[in-house]
Amino acid sequence: CDMILAKDQNFADGIGLEVQIRTKLVRFWSYIKRAAIRIGDDILEVEGSPDLEDRDTHYWFNFQYQGDTNSIGGFPLTITTNGVHKRSFDIDLSSKFPGQKIVISSFREFVRVDFQHTTAEAFGNTVGMMGDFKTGNLLARDGVSEIGDFMAFGNEWQLLPADDMLFHDKSEPQFPKRCTVPEDPQGQRRRRLGESTITVEEAEAACAKVVGDDALDIKD
Repeated sequence: CDMILAKDQNFADGIGLEVQIRTKLVRFWSYIKRAAIRIGDDILEVEGSPDLEDRDTHYWFNFQYQGDTNSIGGFPLTITTNGVHKRSFDIDLSSKFPGQKIVISSFREFVRVDFQHTTAEAFGNTVGMMGDFKTGNLLARDGVSEIGDFMAFGNEWQLLPADDMLFHDKSEPQFPKRCTVPEDPQGQRRRRLGESTITVEEAEAACAKVVGDDALDIKD
């Protein structure tokens, strides 16, 4: 599901900032599969890879795969890798906001977005899934209503047709289809165990013996 993580049209004296994430559902949990950030007129999109043999750095700059760049929106961009599964995209905001960074990193298929050493001057007016900078409240798009249900909050910040998509392609679901709701792990587990003669303890003991590279495919 595509969602707005943070957005401020007036960031850095009006050049603007927006961060979008694309999540992938795995049964009853999800992770960030891709992240895209726009500063000014530049867009950086980052994706991980579950392939253990994949050594490429998967990113798009202004929709061009592995486009050559060392800056985004006028801020220095540094791309590093450990040569195996870790990648890091460091955006140094020090020229405008001393000591502050936005770091998008990936480890295998998992992508992470970090706002480092943030101040209200830089991020005090952002909206999105990060919540209100000053209070931490999870606010709706109207900037006033608080949403206490995480599922409803995710749907509130799902990318809409009126929003500018930062990703180079589309992925289902797209509005008006809503984000896929994860399964209830307890409910499914109890129902299946209730239909069998296997106890919870026996099932947990069997799962504990599963090892290898397919940990995400283990079914409860």
